[in-house]
Amino acid sequence: MAKLKLDLHDIYNKGIKIDQALEDIIQEAIDRKIKLVEIIPGKGSGQLKKKVIRFLQQKHIKNKYHRIDKDSKNFGRLFVHFKF
Repeated sequence: MAKLKLDLHDIYNKGIKIDQALEDIIQEAIDRKIKLVEIIPGKGSGQLKKKVIRFLQQKHIKNKYHRIDKDSKNFGRLFVHFKF
């Protein structure tokens, strides 16, 4: 199964770039009909993960994907599922 991966380690402290990277990967998944996007905010303090989840819960974003899973084995990882 094809999936996209977004690692936010390099831009963890650049809010606008994070939002743009998230928008871009969600749009790419839709354009390419890829059913799974893995987002890696990393472990850290958990602030970046919270920011990513807040971003994904915005109404205009939320209606683009099916559901979010948190990785039970790796706190620093999220999966966004799409249905086409």
